[in-house]
Amino acid sequence: MGATKRFAELVVKSFEGSATRYVSVRFGNVLGSNGSVVPLFKKQIAAGGPLTVTHPEMTRYFMTIPEGAQLVLQASAMGRGGEIFVLDMGQPVKILDLARNLIILSGFRPDDDIKIVYSGLRPGEKLYEELNTFDESTVATSHEKIKIFRGMEVPARQMEECLELVAGLCAQRDVSRLLLALKDIVPDYNPSSHVLRLAMKPEPVTDTSSLVALAHSIGFTSQRNPALPVPAPIRSGLATS
Repeated sequence: MGATKRFAELVVKSFEGSATRYVSVRFGNVLGSNGSVVPLFKKQIAAGGPLTVTHPEMTRYFMTIPEGAQLVLQASAMGRGGEIFVLDMGQPVKILDLARNLIILSGFRPDDDIKIVYSGLRPGEKLYEELNTFDESTVATSHEKIKIFRGMEVPARQMEECLELVAGLCAQRDVSRLLLALKDIVPDYNPSSHVLRLAMKPEPVTDTSSLVALAHSIGFTSQRNPALPVPAPIRSGLATS
């Protein structure tokens, strides 16, 4: 699962023991909901195709809107505060198989009447959906389709410090340190190569005046122009005995 989603769960988990009961419910995709792939496929079929599939091996978990709503309500009623519930999503479904079945159910032949094209993975997108992390174990509940995950926890005070840190780094647009902070909070987070390139990408220099000022402040003189004035050394703020 995504690092920010996991971070959000840990935030909710840190409220355990407070006056208000907070719980998280983890599940996959809901068929027919906003952002679901099924309405998109139907629209593409109505237009004569092609259907766009990210990758031939991509899989996702699915459930219907009524089933998802009922299980979320059940989980919220069972919660005592701080739990991370996970719903039984059944077996993952290949998006390619879903696309082919929708074409057939619409009265067309896949690849003949309606083409399927592959768009490729987007930055950070995963082939396989994960509903649990490596350090989590599952505990059964009184409902056969609802379980509880047991994993790492972050104490409330430490979470407050984490939130302040992340908020500050976001305000500073410090991507590199933000990734490191997320990695500390979510140990199994592995940034994609695209994100790492963004973090390592140097900012374009559009104004060199600050660089010149920096060179002056450290006593740098140009080899081509030794007459370049050098200001007095900056006094260190460190006290020595």
